[in-house]
Parts: sequence; structure tokens; C-alpha cells
Amino acid sequence: MAIWPFALARASNPPQISPDHAQRMEKSRLLFEQQVAAILQHRCVRCHGAQEAKGGLDLSTRAGLMKGGDSGVVVRPGKAAQSLLVRLIRHDAEPAMPAEGRRLKAAALNAIVEWIDLGMAYSHSLDSEGEQNGGWTRRRIADQSRRFWSFRPLQVQPLAAPNDVGRWSRNFIDRYVLFKAREQALTMNPEADRRTLIRRVYLDLLGLPPSPAEVTAFVANAQPHAYEELLEKLLASSHYGERWGRHWLDIVRFAESAGFEHDEDRPHAFHYRDFVVKALNVDMPFDQFAQWQVAGDELAPANPLALMATGFLGAGVLPTQLTEREFERARYDELDDMVSTLGTSMLGLTVGCARCHDHKFDPIPSADYYRLVATFTTAIRSNVQVRMDAKRPPATVMVVSEGVKPIKHHAEGRGFPHFYPQAHFLARGDPLQKQGVAPMGFLQVLVSGSQPAERWSVKRPADAKSSFRRAGLSKWLTDVEHGAGQLLARVIVNRLWKHHFGRGLVATTNDFGVQGERPSHPELLDALALDLIRRGWRLKELHRLMMSSSVYRQSAVDDWQDRQRDPQNRWLWHFQPRRLEAEAIRDCILAVSGQLDRTPFGPGTLDQASRRRSIYFTIKRSKLIPMLQIFDAPEPLASTGERPATTIAPQALLFMNDPRIRSYALGFAQRLVENGDDPLNLIVSRAYSIALGRKATDAEGAAAQEFLTAQTKSYQEDSRTDATLLSVADFCQILLSLNEFIYVD
Repeated sequence: MAIWPFALARASNPPQISPDHAQRMEKSRLLFEQQVAAILQHRCVRCHGAQEAKGGLDLSTRAGLMKGGDSGVVVRPGKAAQSLLVRLIRHDAEPAMPAEGRRLKAAALNAIVEWIDLGMAYSHSLDSEGEQNGGWTRRRIADQSRRFWSFRPLQVQPLAAPNDVGRWSRNFIDRYVLFKAREQALTMNPEADRRTLIRRVYLDLLGLPPSPAEVTAFVANAQPHAYEELLEKLLASSHYGERWGRHWLDIVRFAESAGFEHDEDRPHAFHYRDFVVKALNVDMPFDQFAQWQVAGDELAPANPLALMATGFLGAGVLPTQLTEREFERARYDELDDMVSTLGTSMLGLTVGCARCHDHKFDPIPSADYYRLVATFTTAIRSNVQVRMDAKRPPATVMVVSEGVKPIKHHAEGRGFPHFYPQAHFLARGDPLQKQGVAPMGFLQVLVSGSQPAERWSVKRPADAKSSFRRAGLSKWLTDVEHGAGQLLARVIVNRLWKHHFGRGLVATTNDFGVQGERPSHPELLDALALDLIRRGWRLKELHRLMMSSSVYRQSAVDDWQDRQRDPQNRWLWHFQPRRLEAEAIRDCILAVSGQLDRTPFGPGTLDQASRRRSIYFTIKRSKLIPMLQIFDAPEPLASTGERPATTIAPQALLFMNDPRIRSYALGFAQRLVENGDDPLNLIVSRAYSIALGRKATDAEGAAAQEFLTAQTKSYQEDSRTDATLLSVADFCQILLSLNEFIYVD
């Protein structure tokens, strides 16, 4: 009892804090949030945290660090040079830290030293298992966090043009790229020949090769705008949406089954795929494209395409056999899938990492994550039949609904979303540790100033069956003045650039955060994003701009000196050859064999003998198409921004042994020998023109004719009446197996 008066006396006369000290502590707190917290969390707290404090030292809180460990006091705030902790992490004392042997980088060391000298402020706990009981719900993002490159406002920074820019440049892309290349003492490649260009453009935009007649006509066209006219023709093709729609389906983890061990089919999921293809073909503005996928049913309830667009939210995995005790956790998992995919695909941010604790690297508090979750609380995945009328324009397609019904689950056949009309803040992401109801909100770092969430609210009609929260989210997502619109523009510009040039201006296309790569050409990225917004978010305008540039039209010829300076072609001194994706490889084989079925839209199939474009395969998570898997088609469990391009033996074995490849080679051969009596040199010439878009060299022609003669003789000795066809099929199979056939040059 004697200590209470003393304690009260101390409390009634608190020490005065000088303005200078308060300013230093504020700087220390900001440094902690921006750099030090991530360093300690990633490199220190695993061994020196609340759960396991090796050596008696707990770094998860300021009190724990001040207390020290078995060696006594390890830090003196304001005096980093006299702190044992600093000597340990500099390896000037034993035991050197971090214990795993990898020293901290100089930048990390300097940040910790400065933080200690400024007063060693903590703004939150670093408990490795998550923040302490709701402390994260009060965290606010500092203005400094908005100065990271991807969160800053878009801006155009004029560059001093090199002397030769006028002779080489076709648009502003070339000026930015040439400026960087000159800094690296690199020489830009000349323009590729016309045969190379037309094949490159066809494969890029359509994922199909040009016909020999199209190649011949383009090469012979002496008009100054022949190339631009070619771009217009291909951008107007219905195959454009099929090619680029496949890229988008990777990003949004699209599949037509639920996943997990039962992997039940979603019979109407193909409507979302059809929406993507149709929207791209009609050049729907990308801001509308994004909005409809989040809230099409709320923004345009009378438009069937808008309803189809919301398949974006339901494309992820979902367990279909649940007990009632599993309902709530599964519901939060479902909401997590929606929020995580939205963040990765639209914003290039790993928002889902903030489910259990504040994001360890990016300025995304766990509270912001749950406010986004609250946006989707009333969103229920449903199976709806949409019947398309091909004779009507897309805006007036007919809908036949079989009843909007929630996807059913095991426990008494009830859909679990009905039981959880609210989202809660969860400690450590655990539904059993609720911390209060989460209101709808957005990412603080992507809200300018102190804009309230109500700014983007959409009035809910009296007869509406949904909350219209998603409509508000869609408005924030595309708001270029006060919301996330500028980051959205950066992300989609980078995705298009990646597919045209082989590498994004930001190499990590799904991560624009602290752990992602920094942009190679930040000024160009911003200029392209601003141009996209100014042109009404039209992606075809962006394609025209990129593909009309001198950078895109360069040859792929290698230069030894430039290769030494820039082995990864980061500065774009030549066109980067790259392998086609699995779907495009198969589609090109079908096209040259004359067997491609160009029927668009509608239900897909799992029949590998199908001759429709590969985008129309049904994507069943437990039964993916083997040929596509061999060539690195992703498993649709999460967003895939970058497909790998592996080189493995099964790829070659597929072309050598697969019966379907053989059937395509026979179809190709039948195209070549249809006249019955053509000489071998003509057959070889036509084969090279159809498969590779060029003539055979003299050496190639001679070798091919020698091969055909020998093969025909061998088949005749076996008494085959179709010896010529079989030998030509062997030759065709060789052409299909060439790297040149499956690479964009």
C-alpha cells in the first residue's frame, strides 16, 4: 500500500518533454515504420520475440529491448555507438548477429543506428505471431509511406533528348528508352525485316501465325503506313480478345471447378471467360473493365455482360464439403481469396499478407485488409446460366436464369454466407478471436489526404438485393484523383509492356510493393499510365503506341559488346526473343495443320482432341491439360503474373511421340501434298512458308529434300502405299519441333 501515494505523486507531476525531444521521437517512429520494423521482423524476431526469446532478449517490444537479456542491457537510446546491440550486428562483438551468418546490409545497419540515436521509438509490437490483441486496428499510415515510388502521383519528367533521337524515334517511348540506353553506352538495334515483323505482330496480338499470302502481301506493300494498317487489322480481329484474354485469366486465377479433393464443376463459369474475350475485343475502357469485375451486377444490373464480369470474384478455390463448424473459417478464406486477388491483379500489391498481422514490408495495416473484406461480406458466389444471342450486340444479349442460387455445401445443403452478414477484425486471422465489426474502407496509402470512405459510396436503390459496397469499391479502385486509379493504370500498363517486350518495366508484375523490383524506366511507366488515362483507358491505343515504337520494331540480333554491358536486356537495346505460351504453341500447330476450329465462346471441353483454340479448354483444377502443363501453363490456385519458361525433356518428347502431334503433322502434310505431284523442292518451300513465314535456305532445302527422299524409300520398302504422305508428315513433325516455330523473334 505504501507505493500507491508515490505512484500517484509521480503521475500528477509528469516530466516536461522538450519540443526537440518530441521531434526526434517522431522521426524515430517514422523510421521504425518505414524500415526498422521490417528489418527486425524479418531478421531478428524469429529468435528474439515474445514466443522465443533466445538469450533472454525480446525485441518484439520497446520494453523488451530496454530490459535486455542474459548479457545485461544491450541498447542505450540516443547512444547507438555505446550500445552492445550495434556492436553485435556490426560483427564487432560476439555472438555476431543475425545468428544465421548473413550480415545485415549497410543500409539496414545505418537505419537501425539512426533509429537508436533518434530515441528508439516503437509504434507497434513485433510479435512474430501477429500484433497484440487489436493494437493493429489503431495504426495509421504516415504521409512518408505515400512517397514510395508506386504510391506517388503520376508525373511526366521531360528528358534531354540524345542528338540522334530524331533519326530513330517514332514516339515518346523511344525517347525515354534511348535516353537510358545512352547512359549505359548501348547501341540500339536496327529495324527487323518485314517477314520477321509480321510474324512477331501476329503472334503477339493473335497468338496465331500469318499465312504465306499475308506475309507476301506485307513484304511487297511499299506504302509508308503498311505497318500501322497491319496493326489496325489485327486489333480488329476477334482472335485478339482470345489471345489477350488468356493473359488476363492467368492473373485472376480463373478456373471452372471448386478445387480441393472433390473439385466440383462450376457449369456456368465459362461466362466470365467469354466476358473477358468480348470486352477486350470491343476495347472496353479498362476502368470499366475493372469496375464491372468487382461490381458489375450493382453498376449495370440490366446488362448481362456486367453480370458475367463478376465471375472474377468467384473464380477462386472453394471447399464444397463442409461441416457446420467449418463454415465461418471457410467464409473468411473465401473473402480472403477475393481481397487477395483484387490486390494482386488490379493493384500489384500483396494485400492478403495483412490478414494475420500488419504487412511486414508494405504500408498495409491489418485493419485496412479487414475493411476491404467488409466490402465483400454480402457477396455470395452463385451459379447463373447466361444464354448469348449471337445476332444481337453484346449490350443486349439475352439472359436465361436457372435461379441465382448460392453454391451449396455439405451441412444440410446450406450456403454458409447467409450466416455471416458482417466481417470482424480478427486477431492473427482467427475467426475465434474477433476484435469488433469491421466497417467498409480502403487502403489508407491509396487514399489522398483524409478522404472519408463515404466519398466513394454509391446510393443503394430501394429494391436492391445487394449492399452496393462493391460499387463503392469499384469507384475508389478507378479514381485517379483521390483513390487507387493511378496505381491501377501503372499496373495494367506494365502488364501489357511485359507481354510485348518479354519483361515488365517493373519485372515483378504482381508486386509493386517494397519487396518487388523497382522500375527500370520509371518516367516512361508514368508517361504511359498518364497516356492511358488521357485516352479514356483504351488498351488498344496502348497496343498501337507500344508496337509502333522503334523499340518494339528492333531486330533481335545479338551484339557481343552490348551483351556484356546489359546481359538481361534491361535497357531494351534489342528485341528479346521469347517462347510462346502453351496455349499459343498448340493453337499455332492447329493453324498450320489446317485443323483449327475457330468457333468462339460457349462451354469448354476437357477433350484433348478438341480443335478449338486452347482458351476454350475447360479449366478443371484436378484435371489440367497435360500438353499445356508441360509448357508451363499455371495451376489456377492464385494469381500468376509471370509464367516460367522452362526447358525440359518432356517438351521434346511430346513433339516426338504424342499421337496428337503426329495427327497434326499428318494434317500439315496433307496441305502440302494436296496436288499429288508437286516436286520436293516446292513441298519444302511451302512447308517453310506456312510454318515459319520464310523461305528455306539453300542448305535447309537440300537437307530437307534428301531427308524426304530417304524417308519415302524406307516407307516404300515397307510396302506402304502412302509413303510420300508419311515422309512429308515426318518432315512436318520436324518443323513443328523447331525452336523457331515456338519462339517470337
